[in-house]
Amino acid sequence: MKNNVFIVIVAMLISSLSFAQDKNKKMTFEVDGKCEMCKMRIEKAALGVSGVKYAVWDIPTHELSLILDERKTNAMAIKSAIAEVGHDSKELKATKEAYDNVHPCCKYRDDNTDDSDKH
Repeated sequence: MKNNVFIVIVAMLISSLSFAQDKNKKMTFEVDGKCEMCKMRIEKAALGVSGVKYAVWDIPTHELSLILDERKTNAMAIKSAIAEVGHDSKELKATKEAYDNVHPCCKYRDDNTDDSDKH
């Protein structure tokens, strides 16, 4: 009898743990930037979005790795927050004003490019 109760409790615990983790999603996407200041700015913007639990931007690959609660946020909300601080993603470009506010060493756009089509 004790073994049956133990097995039922263990089964319930395992099922509740797996259900609790379903809300969290891992994702990665590319964000333009160049340096350690960009890294801090991008990660801070991502972590400032409610539901983002983990955000790390890799300088060499430009990949932002995230863990987020899909019940509270989505990729576009995070990309929007990052664009607001001056960094582009494939789907969403920072406004000229936001981009102009980043430190000069953080500039990643080609100065000869017309940004009017990126808004």
